Amino acid sequence: MKDTPLISKHRELGAKIVEFAGFNMPIEYTGVNDEHMAVREGVGIFDVSHMGEFWIKGPQALNLLQKVSANDASRLKPGKAHYTCLPNGKGGIVDDFLIYQYDDQLYMVVVNAANIEKDWNWFNQQNTFGAELEDASDRMSLMAIQGPYAQATLEKLTDEDLASMKPFRFKVGTLAGYDQVIISATGYTGEHGFELYVKNEDAPGIWEQIMQAGKQYGIKPVGLGARDTLRLEAGLCLYGNDIDETTSPLEAGIDFVVKFKEYKDFIDKDYLWKQKQEGVSRKLVGFVMEEKGIPRQHYEIADADGNVIGQVTSGTMSPVLKQGVGMGYVPVSYTQPGSQIFIRIRKKVLKAKVVQMPVFKKS
Repeated sequence: MKDTPLISKHRELGAKIVEFAGFNMPIEYTGVNDEHMAVREGVGIFDVSHMGEFWIKGPQALNLLQKVSANDASRLKPGKAHYTCLPNGKGGIVDDFLIYQYDDQLYMVVVNAANIEKDWNWFNQQNTFGAELEDASDRMSLMAIQGPYAQATLEKLTDEDLASMKPFRFKVGTLAGYDQVIISATGYTGEHGFELYVKNEDAPGIWEQIMQAGKQYGIKPVGLGARDTLRLEAGLCLYGNDIDETTSPLEAGIDFVVKFKEYKDFIDKDYLWKQKQEGVSRKLVGFVMEEKGIPRQHYEIADADGNVIGQVTSGTMSPVLKQGVGMGYVPVSYTQPGSQIFIRIRKKVLKAKVVQMPVFKKS
């Protein structure tokens, strides 16, 4: 197992450490619900240094990205980022990821920790253009500062104008006295916040200063447990649960990242276009339990007659709603909000209702 540069901080804070995607990672510190509510109501800091970062460089960088990515990277501009996925040539997804554009010959892509090696091999396999690739994953740390007071916390540590930073924008500046910090606003919690990409050697010092700056707002370190409950309330997919090599982006409800442009050829374009025209037979939905029970991954979804119609891909007890919530694939006829479905939890078959995602919306 690998350690992130912040492992000593997590141990000092009494974190429960688990193995995740090849790393020793904090799953919780003071408890999932406590950390979850800190992000919803105050501010939380996450160590997500296990994520992977690749640099795509040179005059052929855009051509490679256009081929492997379903989204249209030609629409990016310096200082902008977007969410996209890697179609796998069989109608499924290699990974979902972010693309950051520095200039027209320099891009950073951020991939899921469990898929770093797979994605690196995929990019290289598809690189028939001669673009320059660099895996910077082992040299970069990543922290996410999320919640209503995330901005106020970081404003104590930087002169960068964070208030004007719109979603999916980024800038490079000085923070906590450290240079060349990438400050972005992509988020994975449904809350306002920022991500900081920093050099490994700078990570502990920056973490410590953020903890000090956020003290007046009740900042708390947040583990992977609350990261999962937060993203589930926000209706955001997790690779390996809600999307994988067998799910298409159209089925998964991330069809907004698939750009069918006449000037852009990408892997699976014809397949996905046909699927768009003909429609899909199943779709990923969000649901809320109407009876007491916590849905978990792989639990069966049934109809009123007890017929299995799908499977839960992600599920939890929502700390905000105080109800079981989840996501899963069901036939298209069950995707309308309000549709009645049933979740088999152990020996019980419990009522649930399909809802429009996200399952939790801030008022």
